[in-house]
Amino acid sequence: MGIPSVANVAGRASGLADRAVEAYRTRLEAQVQRRRIDSLNLSMLVNASMAAVGMVVDVVALQVRVNALQHALDEAIAAGDLETAEVLRGQQVESPVSAAGAHGIKTTEFERNLMFFLGIGILVAVPAFKTITHLPPFMGMLFGLGVLWLVGEIIHRGKTDEEKAGLTLVHALMRIDMSSVIFFIGILLAVATLEHTHILSALAGWFGETIGRLDLIVIVIGLISAIVDNVPLVAASMGMYSLEQHPQDSFLWEFLAYCAGTGGSILIIGSAAGVAAMGLEKIHFFWYARRIGGLALIGYAAGALVYILQYRLTHA
Repeated sequence: MGIPSVANVAGRASGLADRAVEAYRTRLEAQVQRRRIDSLNLSMLVNASMAAVGMVVDVVALQVRVNALQHALDEAIAAGDLETAEVLRGQQVESPVSAAGAHGIKTTEFERNLMFFLGIGILVAVPAFKTITHLPPFMGMLFGLGVLWLVGEIIHRGKTDEEKAGLTLVHALMRIDMSSVIFFIGILLAVATLEHTHILSALAGWFGETIGRLDLIVIVIGLISAIVDNVPLVAASMGMYSLEQHPQDSFLWEFLAYCAGTGGSILIIGSAAGVAAMGLEKIHFFWYARRIGGLALIGYAAGALVYILQYRLTHA
């Protein structure tokens, strides 16, 4: 085996150096490319963040301006400077009838009264339907919905499809607030879970040991209804006390219906209707608590006292 010459060793070393330099150059270019991509992503992120911050600032400024204009408008109306019909940039506000007419919805007084009283009658007839047929109440609601649908199709049969577009029951069902429906379904599922785990019965036992008197327990539940919505509260109360212990139309259920329904008006957040009124009429929580809360509490206590006295006099 011969000794390699100096030229061969130098050639091999030069080749290795070239490959090392090429590999280093490739790695360096890859790092530069990655840094360019990172810099581009960072720039895009900064631009998006600045745009988002600008949008938030614009929305806040617009909301502040709207609140200021609303406050000035309320003061002007309270002072009698503006009439009720001139509140929209000096232009007269269209009434609901004219606004509806602008969309092609034309109905007679007979049709409006028929659908209104038929809907109210169906709601009232659901308990009678359950008593007569011994079917679940939702079956009565679905049957009444079918009747309402049929009557609506009959009285509007002479109208065109464009005229009937906003008058059909399908249109009404499309406008259902599914978030509220899912909210109440979630409430009932949560209450059912608490009932099956015997937490509600344990809570009823704790109330009985701590408070003792049934009328005071119901009054406390009514006061809790000022904070907690009355629908889950009544549903939870139905799981706390059984019909075997407290049959239908007993003192507990009648007094609970009054306390939970009326106690929810002590604070505006105590009922879904109060929360909706806050959004529609721009009623502030603390304004309601100062102006209405005390009167509602006095009315609640007076009504509870009157009912207890009436019950004792009629069941003595």
